[in-house]
Formats: sequence, C-alpha cells, structure tokens
Amino acid sequence: MQIRRPYLLAALALGVVTAAALGAPASAARPTAPQPAPAEERVVGIAVAGAPTDLSEALSVSSRTGADLDQVTFYSAWSDGGDFPAADASRIIAAGAVPELTWEPWDPAAGPEQPAYALDTITTGQHDAYIKRWATQVKSWGQPLVIRFAHEMNGDWYPWAEGVNGNGPGDHAAAWRHVVDLFRRAKVTTVTWSWSANVPYPGSTPLASLYPGDSYVGRVGLDGYNWGTTQPWSTWQSFADVFGPGVAELGSISTRPVHVTETAAPEGAGGDKAAWISDMWGWLAAHPEVRGVTWFSLLKEADWRIDSSQASLDAWGVGARVF
Repeated sequence: MQIRRPYLLAALALGVVTAAALGAPASAARPTAPQPAPAEERVVGIAVAGAPTDLSEALSVSSRTGADLDQVTFYSAWSDGGDFPAADASRIIAAGAVPELTWEPWDPAAGPEQPAYALDTITTGQHDAYIKRWATQVKSWGQPLVIRFAHEMNGDWYPWAEGVNGNGPGDHAAAWRHVVDLFRRAKVTTVTWSWSANVPYPGSTPLASLYPGDSYVGRVGLDGYNWGTTQPWSTWQSFADVFGPGVAELGSISTRPVHVTETAAPEGAGGDKAAWISDMWGWLAAHPEVRGVTWFSLLKEADWRIDSSQASLDAWGVGARVF
C-alpha cells in the first residue's frame, strides 16, 4: 500500500494534521483553528477482519488488485478501557495508509440501552479521564489519525443514538463537541474528525438535528449497504439508491468533504455483486463531492468481502486504481 501524499496535505490544510507530523519545518505549520474544507484527494479505504493488529487481508487485497489503500478502518469500544493502540496504528502507517479509528462509547455485548454510556454522561464529564488519556496518547503518538466517533447516530441500534438510552434532542451534538473540545484542550492537531451517519431511512433522525457544525468536523460521511435478499425486509438496491438521497442531504447541512464511510454488497443475493461494484465506481466518478469510499470487507451478516468472488475483486481493483 502506498499513501497518497495529497491526502495528508488536505488534512494539513484542514488544520487537523500538523506540518511537524509530516516532517515539514515549523514555519510551514497551519493554524489549528478550523479552516474551510479544501479540495481533498480522493481516499480508498477498507475495513477488514483482524485490523488493526493483522493487516494481512488488506495487504493481500492491495497486492492482488494493484490498488493502493489510503486508509484502514478499525473499531474500539470504550468498555474495553485500554490505551490508544499506538503500536497497531503505527503498523497501519508503516503499511502506507492512514488509520481510521471508529470510536464507540458502549459495551458491544449490552445492546442500545446502556445508562453508563448515555450521551449526557459524556457531556457532563463522566468519561473525561478516559477521553483525556486517549487524547494525550494520540498527541504523543503524533501521526495522522481519523477518528469516527459515535457513528450511525441517526439510527436506534446504538446507545449514543437520540431517542434511545434516555438521550434527547441535541444530546449527540453536545457530546460530540465535548469530546472534540477535550482533544483541542490537549492540543491534539493530528486528528481528522469524521462525522458518520447511517444513510437516512424512513423514521431515522434528521441529520440536520444531529450535526455538531463544520467547526467541529473535518469530514462527513454515510454508512450504507445493499442488503440484497439477505434479509426478509430487503431487496437489491443500486449504489445510487443507497447513497444518492443521503449525500444530497449532507450537502445541505455541511461544507465538509463527503465520504462513503462503510459500504458493501452481498454475493449471490438477488443481483450481480461485481456489476454493483462497477456501478458504484461509475456513480462516484459522476459525484466529485464524494471524496472517499471505504469497503466493509468482512464476513458478517452477509458475505461483504471484496474478494467473495474473483469477479468482485477485479471490479473493485479496476475502480480503486483510478479513483
């Protein structure tokens, strides 16, 4: 994997990565205050089983397709209580990509009703010791990092969603700002904050009511899947069907770069996965406002893996090489 330097330079322009972190002279440093979003280099990302400790699958996909990966996404729950995984994050950097930490305030085994992780417990400082420890560790680590905090907040399946777990209107944005402010007070300047919602659906919380504001966000994004016929309620959907309305909605509330922060399609579940991937690249080419795409390459609810077939892997590589 080779990192695309314009991706880092875009982060530098956003004021979320310091010149020092890139080895530039101090005089080249940008202000840490939020800046207008630049035209960001497009980003190809992947989430794989084993990351961030085991990157063999990500490296294999990159090698077999000849497509560089700019970002590797991994997940960390607050209930784990450990330290920032600097060694694992460094492993991603050494592989030529930027780590994206999906930072989840919950216990994954306990469902959406978890009073210990209600949004107001974050805002009122009950988790400050943990957040500050990570901020200090991220600052000491000193490399580019994307933090995707409390994602898919417009749904009802996580304890940080409004309308569940005792959370009310405005609580998500307040918690988000509190976490970002703690990192700012710790003078962390290497983080890009990724505000990542689920693609809107009937009954989901409107994005505008959840958004903390461009001054607290480096990029915005959407998670969305073509579930095909894998679920009783689902049918095969095109990439445009999944993301088109949500991308338009994001554009109405933010000027930050838009990313597809999770996506995938199943193999053999009502349609042609390879053709779907090819169509995805075509749609993205026609929508330059979308600056990045991350494929959720895991065998989970369905076979989301990029290499679930050779045809799907090939389709991914063709588009990723030129995105």
